[in-house]
Amino acid sequence: MDKHYNQHERDPFSNKRYGRAWKRIRDRYIKSHPLCEECEKQGRLTPAEEVHHILPLSKGGGNEKSNLMALCKSCHSRITAESGDRWGR
Repeated sequence: MDKHYNQHERDPFSNKRYGRAWKRIRDRYIKSHPLCEECEKQGRLTPAEEVHHILPLSKGGGNEKSNLMALCKSCHSRITAESGDRWGR
């Protein structure tokens, strides 16, 4: 599903910003934030698996630490679905 989204639905300009440089930024952020930040707010300790842009790249956000959030897959899917950024809500 991710591959299909990246190839056919994601804005091509945004897609270009998720290359090798993003992987390095993501890996550094996960290393310094190993737990899901949303789960921590609720008192749960869940390993972070993904890094979320609070303000999406497609809406002018960047890769600065203040715009990133470490999340588990469940929280990342929920936040993305609620915002309508990926599944066109």
